Amino acid sequence: MLRVVLLALLLSTSTMSVALVHADEPRAGASACTSIDGAAARLACYDRAVGRETIAQQKTALTRPADVFSNDSVADVNRCDKGAPSSLLDSRWELDPDTAEDPKPAAFCIRPFRPIYLMPFFYTTRTNQSPSSPAPGNSVATPERIDHAELKYQISLKTKLANDLFGDNGDLWMGYTQVSHWQIFNENRSRPFRETNYEPEANLVFRTDFDVLGWKARMLGFGLVHQSNGRSDPLSRSWNRATAALGLERGNWTVVMRPWWRMFEIGEDNNPDISDYMGRGDLQIVKVADDSQFALMLRHSLRGGDRNHGAVQFDWAFPIAPPLRGHLQIFNGYGESMIDYNHRAWYAGIGVSLIEWY
Repeated sequence: MLRVVLLALLLSTSTMSVALVHADEPRAGASACTSIDGAAARLACYDRAVGRETIAQQKTALTRPADVFSNDSVADVNRCDKGAPSSLLDSRWELDPDTAEDPKPAAFCIRPFRPIYLMPFFYTTRTNQSPSSPAPGNSVATPERIDHAELKYQISLKTKLANDLFGDNGDLWMGYTQVSHWQIFNENRSRPFRETNYEPEANLVFRTDFDVLGWKARMLGFGLVHQSNGRSDPLSRSWNRATAALGLERGNWTVVMRPWWRMFEIGEDNNPDISDYMGRGDLQIVKVADDSQFALMLRHSLRGGDRNHGAVQFDWAFPIAPPLRGHLQIFNGYGESMIDYNHRAWYAGIGVSLIEWY
């Protein structure tokens, strides 16, 4: 009870002080504000002229009593909002320069990364009953009893660790993506999770501004990516990559080209030929049309002959009831999941998404 009384006294004293201080200040006429050059200072002048500042401060004191025990730095750390993005790539990577009127959002705020979706029905024409790899002890001896239909979902988030590491450019991001395949219709095997892929990564993103064949190059990135399925032999699969990325845009189109190089593996290599199947780079093309989004992913090994392998994936997100969208996905090729990195098949799924590329 004593704490409540003390808090009430603090709030009332703070509110009265704010009101008295501003009541004693002479309010300049609105005409005096027109000569102020800075937009923020000019707006503050108009607010004082009409008495809006005092009212706003009183409302803040009454509705946010926790601010009595906090400071502005805490609020800044938790500020994730940003002004209206200037382009699609800016909405993902905050590429516009930092200004006093529109500062970059603070670090350590959780933001969406890749699409977040749930597909209750995901079907393949050809199941991988006996996953295999050239590495010793990484091939299944007894065929698995896998259904053609399952549930698939993807969760993908990122956060910015630091702004402007190189002068006024170069933001460091950390991302995490998880994709799971759940044999929810496979009653004979107690509906197990067939495969889950974990993909943490770090990206250093630079703001760019130059033209490439009529497209605007907005971002250049360099990253480190680890991907694995967290399983033991004979089903263990993993690899590490160093990536580069160039992001282009024109109107409601974006193109991100991303080559990568497989890095040295620590310990046993469970899948030594994975680059010949899951590729050495990909190309992501996205088109935004009203409330719909279309995405095309192309991936290739960049080798010929027996090492010539790749994949293509098409996604269509369409409005249902905001923020929900319907999500259709079609995949053909190798590496739909890590356990199937050297297995080729058609896949198709339908479901809903909360977050898309843009």
